Amino acid sequence: MSTKIFCDIAELAQIKKFNKKKIVKGFTTNPSLMRKAGAKDYKSYSKKILKICKNKPVSLEVFADNYKEMKKQALSINTWGKNVYVKIPITNSKGVFMGKIIKELNSMNIKLNITAVYNSNQTKKILSSINKKSRVIISIFAGRAGDTGKDPIPEFKKSILFSKKYKNVEILWASVREPYNFLQAKQLGCHIITIPPSIIEKIEKFGKSFNQLTKETVKAFLIDSKRSKFKI
Repeated sequence: MSTKIFCDIAELAQIKKFNKKKIVKGFTTNPSLMRKAGAKDYKSYSKKILKICKNKPVSLEVFADNYKEMKKQALSINTWGKNVYVKIPITNSKGVFMGKIIKELNSMNIKLNITAVYNSNQTKKILSSINKKSRVIISIFAGRAGDTGKDPIPEFKKSILFSKKYKNVEILWASVREPYNFLQAKQLGCHIITIPPSIIEKIEKFGKSFNQLTKETVKAFLIDSKRSKFKI
């Protein structure tokens, strides 16, 4: 199975550039990326993204923290484009499981990307809240788990196993830290991996031999020592 690459970005010029790449099959964003990209108005900025990217899936996140507001935002975001996946966090900031809203939106045939997932128990809870028809992406944050010394791989294995019965569910490897994560996600059988632009560019250059890498590394050290006029 081939693992689809989504680009994790909110910057308009980058979206334009990466939307042209065959390797990129979709886009994911979040409020932090939007802020970093300088978005002032969430709706109009999202619509600018959707104007560039008309055919590939785009995940746009709610930022409310309670059920009522979250649902209102989700219903609104869903109307912005046919290719929109509404991104819902697995819990709110107080740790309350958002199962009710996941179930309701899913039953309305709204495409969902459930985000900030870290373990297979959370995957299980999501799966018990959805039907087997409407499309759902489950985003598991591998890099952030690894940052805290936790191994995300067993959680992916179990999550992929649990989701096998659901043809409408895709497991996504989120929070990439290095190009090699793409190969890990492929080996595991993740349906999607979402990657920042700089790492996608490195993946496009895969294939150098170890000998090549050794020569390039030694050359770089040599060049820097000459530039600094080092003497011993």
